[in-house]
Amino acid sequence: MDIMQTSERLMGMKDEVWARHANPWSVWTRFTCLPLLVLAIWSRAWLGYWALLPIAASLLWIWWNPRAFSPAKTWDSWASQGTLGERVLLRRKELISAHHLIVTNWLAFGSAIGVLPMAYGLWQLDVSWTLLGLVLIILPKVWFVDRMVWIWRDFLQSGGSIDDLKVQS
Repeated sequence: MDIMQTSERLMGMKDEVWARHANPWSVWTRFTCLPLLVLAIWSRAWLGYWALLPIAASLLWIWWNPRAFSPAKTWDSWASQGTLGERVLLRRKELISAHHLIVTNWLAFGSAIGVLPMAYGLWQLDVSWTLLGLVLIILPKVWFVDRMVWIWRDFLQSGGSIDDLKVQS
C-alpha cells in the first residue's frame, strides 16, 4: 500500500465522501488547508500554547473539507475531473500510461521538496522561507490536479466508468 492509499484510508475516504470531494467547492477550498495550517502553526508566536486550538481547527478542516459539500451534480468541471483522476490513480494504476505515472511521481517529489523550506520557515518564523515552501508545495499540486484530469479523460476513453472506482475495503 502506498502513501496515497494510506492517506485515503486514514481520511476515511468512502464512495460518498469521494462524491462530495468531487464537488468543485471542495476542491477549490482544499487549497486553503495548508495555508490555514501554516498560519495556525505560526500563531504560536502570538498565542503560545493556545496555538494548539487553531492547529486543531486546521486539522479538523483538513479532515472535514471532503465531507463539507454536497456531492457533485456533474463530473464536467475541471475540479471534479481532477478528483476522479485521483481515484483512478488510487484504484486502477495498472491502466494508467507510464508517462502519467512518471509525471505524477515527479510532481509529488516536487511538492515534497517544498516541505523543507516551509518547515524551516515555520521553525524560524521566517516569512520568506515559509512562503517559498508553500509555493513549492502548492504549484506542483495544481499541476498534479491537472494531470489527474488528463488521467480521468484517458480512463473514460479506454471504456472505464465511475463504477470501476469503488473504494476497496
